[in-house]
Formats: sequence, structure tokens, C-alpha cells
Amino acid sequence: MRPLVEPGQYTSRALAERAGQLGVRLSVGRTGQCWDNALAEAFFSTLKRELISTRSWPTRAATHNAIFDFIEGWFNLHRLHSSLGYLSPNDYEALQAA
Repeated sequence: MRPLVEPGQYTSRALAERAGQLGVRLSVGRTGQCWDNALAEAFFSTLKRELISTRSWPTRAATHNAIFDFIEGWFNLHRLHSSLGYLSPNDYEALQAA
């Protein structure tokens, strides 16, 4: 199968046209727009800084399990969120239930 566009052309007009032909709706998608991927970049930066870079990983399975535990056991539950008044989701939900 032919790729959507050639590698490195993800913000090109050709990608937008091909996506339109296939009925794919692109995100914000202009070069230099920080809103397009800022959330993903912030998450992966945190993941690398707080987990991946802290040690060496013997196998892909060990890395996979550690990433899962990081996301489901800490990132989603205990990390402080500025949008929740710097509370963790657990603390915020407990406060709302009280």
C-alpha cells in the first residue's frame, strides 16, 4: 500500500489534500502551531524524564509494564493537575464527593 505522503511531509499541502480525499480530518495542522501537539509533547517529556531516563531497561516487556504502571498507577491518579487546582484526581474526586 502506498503511504499517505512521503516521510517528512506531515504538514504539507499534499498531506491535507490526500487526507481530504480519504475523508480524514486533520488536527490544527499548520507548521509552528504549538497547540497541535503540545499536550502529547508535555506527556512524553514527563514520561521520559520521570521514568524512562531513570534506569536501563532489560527488555521491551519490562519497559511496557513500567510505562503501563506509570500511566495507570501514578500519572492518571496521583499527579498534581493545574486544571484541578493542583490536586491529584483522587484528591479532587474525594473533595467533590464530600
